[in-house]
Amino acid sequence: MQGEGDYAAARRFRKRSEDYVANNDVEKAALRAAPQSAREAEDLKAAEAAGKNRAKGEDPALRRRSAARVEPSTRGKTQRH
Repeated sequence: MQGEGDYAAARRFRKRSEDYVANNDVEKAALRAAPQSAREAEDLKAAEAAGKNRAKGEDPALRRRSAARVEPSTRGKTQRH
């Protein structure tokens, strides 16, 4: 199946990510990727803000997963027999 639910692509991504983490110094790579100057840090923040301005917002499902589970209220509902 291709498209938003592309399972083959998800498997490839997961496999390559696991291989990278297993075979590379991730901390060292993160330090190399960090901004080298205050100007570069500002540019990165501006780019992030521009991307967020175009975003539709946070997925509400993310908040639901992290919130405590609450049973739905049955108040005011009638039972049918």
